[in-house]
Amino acid sequence: MGHGSHSARLHGVKSATRVVPPRGGDREVPVKPDRFMQTILLLTALLLSVIAVRPYLIAQRVEAQSSGRYDFYIEPGTHMLRAPGGSLQVLGKVVVDMKTGDVWGFPTLSADPYPIDITKPEPPTSKPIYLGKYDFAAVKR
Repeated sequence: MGHGSHSARLHGVKSATRVVPPRGGDREVPVKPDRFMQTILLLTALLLSVIAVRPYLIAQRVEAQSSGRYDFYIEPGTHMLRAPGGSLQVLGKVVVDMKTGDVWGFPTLSADPYPIDITKPEPPTSKPIYLGKYDFAAVKR
C-alpha cells in the first residue's frame, strides 16, 4: 500500500490516540479524550463490576432436589433387603424418607437398579417393604 519504507496512512482520519494531519509533515497531534466517551467507558466499567461482585454480596439459595411431595434419599446400588422378622430376603434399593426417617426397601429381584421380572412381558411394579426408621428428632445440634 505504501511506497518505500513508509507505511500507508489515511490523512485527516482520527485514530484512538492521534490525528495524522491532512498535508505536510510527519507531525502527530495528540487527541484529547472525548468526555462523552470517558463517561460511557466509566459507566460500562461500573456496571461490569456490579455484575462481577453481586454473587459475593447476595447469596442465592440453591436446591439440588425439589422439595415437593416426597423427600427421599435413594441409596446408590442394590442391597440385600431383609424384612423385619426374617420373613423376606431379596435384592433391592434402599430408600429413606428424609421427612419421617422411615426406611423402605424396593425389591428389584436382581442386582439391576430397577425391578426386572424376566418371566413376564410387562415391566413389574416394585412394592415397598418397611425396613425400619431413623430417629432424626433424637439428633442434637
